[in-house]
Amino acid sequence: MTPLMQAEGIGKSYGGVVALSEVSTVVNAGEVTCVLGDNGAGKSTLIKILSGVHRHDRGVLRVGGAEVEFASPRAALDRGIATVYQDLAVVPLMSVWRNFVLGSEPTIGYGPFRLLDRRGAREIARKGLLDMGIEIRDLEQPVGTLSGGQRQCVAIARAVHYGAKVLILDEPTAALGVKQAGVVLRYVVQARDRGLGVVLITHNPHHAYPVGDRFLLLKRGTVLGAYEKSEIDVAELTKQMAGGAELDALQHELARVIES
Repeated sequence: MTPLMQAEGIGKSYGGVVALSEVSTVVNAGEVTCVLGDNGAGKSTLIKILSGVHRHDRGVLRVGGAEVEFASPRAALDRGIATVYQDLAVVPLMSVWRNFVLGSEPTIGYGPFRLLDRRGAREIARKGLLDMGIEIRDLEQPVGTLSGGQRQCVAIARAVHYGAKVLILDEPTAALGVKQAGVVLRYVVQARDRGLGVVLITHNPHHAYPVGDRFLLLKRGTVLGAYEKSEIDVAELTKQMAGGAELDALQHELARVIES
């Protein structure tokens, strides 16, 4: 099976600063690839390359087996790569339905006399949300009045509705409580089950492990480890991400201090 997206030895430098070095991973249809790391690990740089914001300096990026270099996020979107950033790219004062069709608005009329098809847009939003099992009572309410979890779910449903093949999620649960994080992760699983390849960027292994099929651990721009789910459990994943050797050394040092 040809992967939806594959990174081979990707590297990126900004002047003399190496942000990424020799990073490889794969995104398959119907699977979740989790990219984990602490602040400064290189997660943001990687997703900017995958989503067309930045070009890589080294290595190869493939989509559907063909080598690509995205000139812009629009070029990535045209190839089915949709990214939902932490700020969600929503307009808080606009209604839910208006945000759902933002950038892909249906119109009526011809030429310079075209107008926004409000009824059609509301129906697109309603159907797109219901297809993902998302119920929002009032599509006219400003999207800024929704909870953080609901806004994430709207953004995920929008990407799925408009034909994304690969869905990249940038820390979707970072600012959410336990219950809302669970809701978002449920829709991540739904997107996976609809055949999308999902890239979940997170610093929380307890959010990643239940939904992930493979795990890429980054540290200071390099690969700390790459595992299939069958190769690692959540305890070991947490330990590696937290720096197991450093924690063990710290525990020994603290024990000596306490004893003395």
